[in-house]
Amino acid sequence: MAKQILVVDDSSSIRQVLSQALQDAAYEVLQADDGQAGLRLMDGRKINLIISDLNMPNMDGLSFVKAAKQLSAYRFTPVIMFTTETSESMRAAGRAAGVRAWLVKPFQPAVLLDAVAKLIAP
Repeated sequence: MAKQILVVDDSSSIRQVLSQALQDAAYEVLQADDGQAGLRLMDGRKINLIISDLNMPNMDGLSFVKAAKQLSAYRFTPVIMFTTETSESMRAAGRAAGVRAWLVKPFQPAVLLDAVAKLIAP
């Protein structure tokens, strides 16, 4: 059974590019356009990894990660923050919230897939 990854980003083009790269690497992908939509998908189904943008409307990435980590089924689900934000203070806030890896846009498939492989086996 393929590992399932939840991609949360308000940009539909980013979601599509990430999803395609992950599907090409044999992962199954769920997509959400903001943190609130991402939480609605976290309904008990098995999610092996979360990739989230930081700056999104309705619920930003840090708020989403904090809320996701409060759900017992997802407390230990690894999270990759995928963002344009590079400040050390934001990275520290991400680590405190439970983010395991921080990738800076623009999208680099090899870097993303390497980070995913380090957090979950395909």
